Amino acid sequence: MEEKTGLSHQVVLNDRNRGSLTGILDVISFDENTIVLDTDMGMLTIKGKDLHVSRLTLDKGEIDIEGRPDSLVYSSGEGFRKSSQPFFARLFK
Repeated sequence: MEEKTGLSHQVVLNDRNRGSLTGILDVISFDENTIVLDTDMGMLTIKGKDLHVSRLTLDKGEIDIEGRPDSLVYSSGEGFRKSSQPFFARLFK
């Protein structure tokens, strides 16, 4: 796996309906109630309502989300990862 240098993990939430995150390594899963991200600071689970990924740039480690997040929870475990392949590689098989 290619190591990303210069990435810092940052979460910016605007008006509680738009967010930008950096330091994203992979999108594990997402639906309109939950987004699970692998970040350089551990697994991040975002729960809320009407969640959407509006922009994803994995080569830069950036993601923009829309919706109403209710919680952001970090965990260091690998419990969510079902495969060693990135999410979109599994999606487009």
